[in-house]
Amino acid sequence: MFRLTRTTKRVALVAGSLGVAALMTIFTLVVPATAAPIAAASSIPKCTAGDLGVWLAIDQSDGSAGTIYTPLEFTNLSHHTCLLHGFPGVSAINSDGQQIGVPAGWDHAVKATTVRLAPGGTAHAILEYHDVIIASCPKADRRTAFELRVIPPDQYRSDHVLWPMQACASRSATLGYLDVRAIAPGPGVRGDIG
Repeated sequence: MFRLTRTTKRVALVAGSLGVAALMTIFTLVVPATAAPIAAASSIPKCTAGDLGVWLAIDQSDGSAGTIYTPLEFTNLSHHTCLLHGFPGVSAINSDGQQIGVPAGWDHAVKATTVRLAPGGTAHAILEYHDVIIASCPKADRRTAFELRVIPPDQYRSDHVLWPMQACASRSATLGYLDVRAIAPGPGVRGDIG
């Protein structure tokens, strides 16, 4: 009998990310991610990179004024409920695993809440890609990223998401081309972005 491993499930999530958003909307009606009071959640463990499949809902992207907003989705692949609270660590990396430029800043447009993520449930954080900043990056510092390194809140191990976009290798804070919002319950949809 064929058994899906965590790695197989992650590959399936990434490979199907373009069509998964619609399916996840239906699926989360059965297994929703919910905001949980912090005090009541103390016995539930925090979600680790090993618990999660991380992917971009490209079909839910939206853009305005030099910024593209894309939901960064976190799906619980484990067999236990876990918690997410706050901001993920996000940085663009090259094919050698080296970080390109500065990591994503934290956009406080959404208040951080504790999200209780049941097995199969999905939460999201909005990733903001500032292509207007890439345009002002010196040509010598422009690179093409390979993927995003994503670290769940309060963790040290990371997940990775394919992301072949232009990046700025400058370490100047004024050339920070990525921001991310706090994790929120449920899958991200285009209406949540603006």
